[in-house]
This record gives sequence, structure tokens and C-alpha cells, in this order.
Amino acid sequence: MQRREITIRGIVQGVGFRPFVHALASRLSLNGFVRNTPAGVLIQIEGSPASLATFERELLAQPPPLSSIEEVRAATLPPVGDTAFRIEPSEVPLATRDRIAVSPDAGVCEACLGELEDPANRRYRHPFITCATCGPRLTIVNAAPYDRERTTMAPFTMCGRCRQEYENPRDRRFHAETIACPSCGPRLRLLDPRGGELHGDPIACAAARLRQGGIAAVKGMGGYHLACDARNAAAVAELRRRKQRDERPFAVMFDTIGTIEAVCHVDTLERRLLTGASRPIVLLRRRETPARPAMVPDASVAPGLPHIGAMLPSTPLHHLLLAAAGRPLVMTSGNRSHEPIVTRDEELLPRLGEIADVFLVHDRAISVRCDDGVVRGVEGAPLPIRRSRGDAPRPVRIPLACDEAVLAVGGHLKNTFAVAVDDAAYVSHHVGDLDDYEAREAFRRDIALYEQLLRAEPRVVAHDLHPDYESTRYAMERAAAGLEAAGVQHHHAHVASCMAEHGISGPVIGIAFDGSGFGLDGTVWGGEVLAGDLADMTRVAHLRQVALPGGEQAVREPWRMAVAHLLDAGCSVDAFAARHRQAFPVIVRMIERRLNTPLTSSAGRLFDAVAAIAGLRDTVSFEGQAAMQLEAAAGAAPGGGDDGYPVDLLDGAGTLEMDTRPLIAAAAFDAQRGRDAGMIARRFHAGLADAAARTCERLRTALGHDTVVLSGGVFLNALLTRECERRLIARGFRVLRHERVPPNDGGLSLGQAAVAAARFRRRAGSAA
Repeated sequence: MQRREITIRGIVQGVGFRPFVHALASRLSLNGFVRNTPAGVLIQIEGSPASLATFERELLAQPPPLSSIEEVRAATLPPVGDTAFRIEPSEVPLATRDRIAVSPDAGVCEACLGELEDPANRRYRHPFITCATCGPRLTIVNAAPYDRERTTMAPFTMCGRCRQEYENPRDRRFHAETIACPSCGPRLRLLDPRGGELHGDPIACAAARLRQGGIAAVKGMGGYHLACDARNAAAVAELRRRKQRDERPFAVMFDTIGTIEAVCHVDTLERRLLTGASRPIVLLRRRETPARPAMVPDASVAPGLPHIGAMLPSTPLHHLLLAAAGRPLVMTSGNRSHEPIVTRDEELLPRLGEIADVFLVHDRAISVRCDDGVVRGVEGAPLPIRRSRGDAPRPVRIPLACDEAVLAVGGHLKNTFAVAVDDAAYVSHHVGDLDDYEAREAFRRDIALYEQLLRAEPRVVAHDLHPDYESTRYAMERAAAGLEAAGVQHHHAHVASCMAEHGISGPVIGIAFDGSGFGLDGTVWGGEVLAGDLADMTRVAHLRQVALPGGEQAVREPWRMAVAHLLDAGCSVDAFAARHRQAFPVIVRMIERRLNTPLTSSAGRLFDAVAAIAGLRDTVSFEGQAAMQLEAAAGAAPGGGDDGYPVDLLDGAGTLEMDTRPLIAAAAFDAQRGRDAGMIARRFHAGLADAAARTCERLRTALGHDTVVLSGGVFLNALLTRECERRLIARGFRVLRHERVPPNDGGLSLGQAAVAAARFRRRAGSAA
């Protein structure tokens, strides 16, 4: 007989880990105990060496789905002769300084769904059915440690039967803090736009209104959705009108994976993403010939794009609503344009009262606002677009541990923040753009919550160099209160975020193709190649700088960038002069006189320019629209795309310049000849990817670096990512791209935290 002591750190408390250990030990006839401690889950177990080896192997191979194992420590002890396996009371005192990780929210599990649909079960059709391995977590927590009394479930007193399940170590609802039933759990109501309660079954009535072409506000785990019949073009158009969202794609919720596969192409990775515990929105290509035409969403849900943002129900309420509606539903964020999603019931009618016809509400409060996550698959690996509900606050290991806790506050748009402790960075849910007062208040409130949950007292605050970012202003407030400020250049943070994901500290070549970021030379950067390590990077190459006429207005009007690039390349601008007779002379004067016209190397604005030159878009209604349509056009074009437009590499003052003038001239020539926009788009992608690969090859000769990191928002483009990766691998490079945090500004906080940790580690080493 042997006895082993195993301590497991990570997200292992409040996720059904102890019942899982109990069941595994009982199956293998092992004796001992398991309990929660400030350091994690402690297991002492004894039995035959073969059984113990099997136990440890299976323990780590298939832990509960919500758990995340960060560290395992094991030691052999003398046997004590235990005769059974037991679950002992927790030892997690409130005063402990050890951090207690809260698990992400999780979609309803198959076991709970089975009960939901079983007329003989006491939780039949209960919209809040949950257990120890599924349901809300982060979105209901108010404080640590994670116990019911410190969540928004506290107002709901357990009935006797729920209490018995909660206290039974052999029950799958053992210490499930969200446990509830129709007798004691949250309750649904259906309201009209004046707040009056509508009689009848709330789900059935809401589904009937949706089938009639109406719009419903539905309270989910992390906020409200706005829903309508995805097949009904008139309903979709009305939702767009009321929400003031002209063309941005809507996500669509389907009832089952089978329905999605009948409408969209779904590969193995995409199926795994759709059905995983986080239940994100997954970008899927539409089938040209759907197997179930009656379930196909109208093209207006994603105008001009070949993909649908598809998702499965994440809560029992959504399952019941989809079943009652009998059709796929648009499920878009419950907000007005440019505002954060609604979470508090008191703001529901003032903010959504003029948008929705009915309101499906419940009385379980939302503590932390969490949008749906968004992801796509690229070459067999996930590419996150928005990391939020279901993923946050799952930690990301960083290559160099923090000697002091670090708060990284991210950027201004698509904001996330991160709290880094030791070698783990806890990247927050998607906070969103910080233009709105509510978003700024949520940003501050949620930072305080994460610091409290993790028992972290940051000594360092890492931030972007842009002085006008709201996140930078907040960092300066914290610095004035005693924290040490650590500024990190925008594109350095992008590259560092991908490095941190992959556990490397450098040296690397980092390609940061982005919209915009504060440049060190007074210009707007966005098409950068950096070289160095986590602590320090140098700009070694960049896209050619051109005028950005009107600053942010050029983002909304890509034709301005087309004019700037065409004039820079010495090409005719007559087509734009004819289409924009009134504004054109003003834009040309702005460019000539550098009035409100900074220089930019932005890759995002280059995409905008080519989209306008190809005749796809002169103006956009949301950020990235022109680039998305350029990618879509390229994907639909025939041919291999290897004959890319030319880009020259010019030696500058210590940097290489990727001269885009030949590319622009060639694209303009093809457009003037009436060549297909898809062909122009395909040759553009190939040319830019080839320029990036050739640049890296030149830099490897000079620097010796053979690892290339792809980051920045432009690398949400799957075609560009594939083309760059293929060419770099063919040249013998190791290529790293994002798989856990987005390449856009949603990943900045992770990069900032990793850079700050590396700098302070280097400083400590120098001092020693």
C-alpha cells in the first residue's frame, strides 16, 4: 500500500472538483480524503501503486469541464490505513491571502438538459436549472471566496430538497452555489414596454411574439439580448432601424448543432467550439445549398458577407425559448448603438423600451457584464475575436513571473484589463469601448472586483502610451495613488500578448498589422515590424506612411484613404473626384497642406484604401467593414492568388520600408480596366503577405531571429493570416499566432502585463 498527497492549484473550487475526485477514488477502490484549502484542492489517497497511478493519470486527463489546473504538487506519505474515501469540510478562511480563482460561466450541461426535458423531473422546464459543472459563475459573483452568500443567488433561500442535494457529496449538485428549483429559484416574467406584466407562460408568449415578427429583450447570463426571427427580413430590418445598427452583422442562435450543420459548413474545430462550455459565437461559412432551407437566416443578418455568426443556447432559458419559437433567432447585444449592454433591470425600459416589444426578465441579478465571446477557426486553430463570457477570468500563463502584482489596463477600444499575479495573468471579460460613461464605470468597478477576488494588491500599473485613452487616464490616477506606472507602446503590447500566449520571452520578429496606435515618432502607427523580446522591442520595418485625411473621419470614409494612397503613388484620382464632387477638393487640400492630416503606416487603412479602389466601399457603417468585404471578395475569387501585387522593400534610416506605391498603382490599373473586385482583393492579400515574408527574411539575415509573431487587429483576417503563415513557414520560420486572446485591442492587456513583468524581472536581475 502507498499513500499520496496531491495539491492542485487553479480553477478547482466551486466547479464540482471534489465530487469528481470522490467518484474517481470510489471507482478505483481507493481511500483517503479531499478538501478545499487556501492553496487549492488537497487530496490524500492510498491504495495499490497501480491504482494510485491510474488515479493520478485520470485525474489530470479529464477533470471537470469548468476546472483549469495550473499546478500539481505530489508527494509520497506513509500509509495511515484509511478505510473509505471522504470529502472533508473546506479550509478556505476569509482572511487568507491566497487567491481563489473563480471559474468562467458555462453553458448548460447535457445532464441538466436531460432533466429540463423530463416531465417526471422536479426541474422540468425550470429556466434556471444548473449543477456544479454548468451555469453562471463570474457574472453572479460579488466577492471572494465564491460561496452562495457572496453571489447574486443569495436572495434565494434553498428549499429542503435543494439543501439535501447541496450537502450530499455524492450528488452532482454538491456545493453548486447556483442550485435552484421551481420552489426556491429565480422566476421569469414577461413585461410590456411600459413595464406591465403580461399574463400566460412567459416563454410561450415571448416565442409567439417573435413568430409574429416582434422583437424581444431577453435576460441572459451576462446581460440582455435583443431577439427576433432570423428568417424574417422585415423583423431584422426593424431591429436594425430601432437599434440604429445599419449593416453590422447580427449573431444567430440555433436550437441544435444539427440545425447549424444543415445551414453552414462546420468542421471538427468549429463543432468543438460551438458545443464547448463557453458557447461562443462562431463565424461559419454559409452553405450554398442548405439541407434545411426553412431554417436559413435571411441574408440581411450579415449583409455582404459569406459568414454567419452562429451560436447555440447557453442557458436553459435560451433552450426553452428556441424550442418554443421553432426557428433560429437573431441574438444581438441588448443595447442602443455605441452603448454597453444592459444588465440592470432598472435601466432596461429607459434604454431598451423603444426597441423591444416584450421583455423576458428574471429576478437573478447580473453582477458582471459579459458579452458573448466571438471566435473563428483558421487552419485548425481557434482565432478569438472577442474573449468574454465563458473564457474570462480563466488565467493565461505568462513566460516570466511577476515579482510584484501587475494591473494592466488595456486600450480604449475593445477594452479588457488583466491582473497578473506570479506567473498567471487573469485577463478580464470584454469591457468594450470606453467612450460611454456606463462602460467607464463598469471598467473601474470590475477592476476592483478582480483585485478583490484574486486578493491582489498591484504595485505596478501597465498602460498604453496614448495619453487620451480613458484607460491611460485611469492608470495615471492609480499611479498618483502610489502605483508604479509602466507605459507600453501599443504594438509592442500586441506582439507581447501573442508571445505570452505561447510562453516565450523572445527574441522574435513581430508583425503588428493594426488599425492605429500611438507611434514613438509622432505619427500614427499600424503596419509595424518589431524585433526584440518581451521587455524591449525596436521598430525595424513598417508600411509606407501616407496621409490620414481627417484623422478618425478617414476610418468612416475609406475613399479618403484611397485618395491619399493614390496621390502618394502618383495615380489618377478622377474616379473619386467624380463620386465625391463636394468633399474631394477639401480632402486634397487637407493632404497637400497637412491640415488635420497626420501620417500613418496603418495596415487597416491600407485595406480600406484598396477596398475603395476595387469599388467595394467608399464609406462604412462600422469599423472593419471595408476590410471584411475585401476579405470576402478575395475568398470568392477564382485562382490561387500567388501572383500578388508588388511591394518594394526600401532601406530607410535604420528601418526597412514596405513601399506600397507599386501595389496601389497595380490595383488602380486593374480597377480602371474593369477587373473583378475579387481578383483585385486576392492579389492584394497575396502581395501584402509576400511583402511581410520577404521583410522577415531580410531581418533574419541581419538579426538571426527565426520566430515570427503575427498580431494586431488586421490578423483577424483569416486569408491574410493563412497567406502570411504559409509563406513564412516555406522560408523556414516558426510562426506564432493568437489562439487564446484576440489579436485586436482585446489582447493588449495581456501583452502589457507580460511586458511589465519582464521589465521588472530584468531590473531586479540588474540590481542583483
